[in-house]
Amino acid sequence: MSEEQDRRRYDSLRRTTQARETRAEIARAARRLFDSQGWAGTTVREVAREAGVSVPTVYATYGNKTGLTRAVADSADLSADAPQMLAELEAAVANPQGQLAAMAAYDRRLFERAGDIIMVMREAGRSEPELATAYRDGRERGDATRVQIFSSWPAGTLRRGLDRQSAVDIYAAICNIDVYTTLTTERGWPPSRIEEWWGQALARELLS
Repeated sequence: MSEEQDRRRYDSLRRTTQARETRAEIARAARRLFDSQGWAGTTVREVAREAGVSVPTVYATYGNKTGLTRAVADSADLSADAPQMLAELEAAVANPQGQLAAMAAYDRRLFERAGDIIMVMREAGRSEPELATAYRDGRERGDATRVQIFSSWPAGTLRRGLDRQSAVDIYAAICNIDVYTTLTTERGWPPSRIEEWWGQALARELLS
């Protein structure tokens, strides 16, 4: 490969890296402003100023504020590490209590690392149908995972008289962003304590 080809290749890599960093910085800026001002109180111009880029760059990168919020939400969801949960679920395949603990651990990571974005999505969804759909889709994905796990358990694993859908509903009533926020901000619980309590409460409420 010639020196000129080397230079062009590294110039391309440099541009790609810079573009990724710009996307990440815009997303970080949006998240900071959503946290401090709320979704409705944040403008694209403010996001651009916070990120140190032009307004057209924000629009070219994410389309609009709704697109920006969805991108932030997607990156936040990834931060909870679903592959880790899958590995833990597979490792506890014959242990329903262990699988409940794995799902509770995932929710703890999600709320600890991205609870602010979940709250933003819920707030924004009141006025933005697309974000309301994204918020609902996230909940439905979580429900589908629980149905799949509960369906894999042998008959008699769930508490007597409890069907799968009711088990999913009870799970959602115990492990949710509002419970997490109340316990961390109002009651001073560390996330690790919430995760431990969730695992115990779920086993007590769901298992025979």
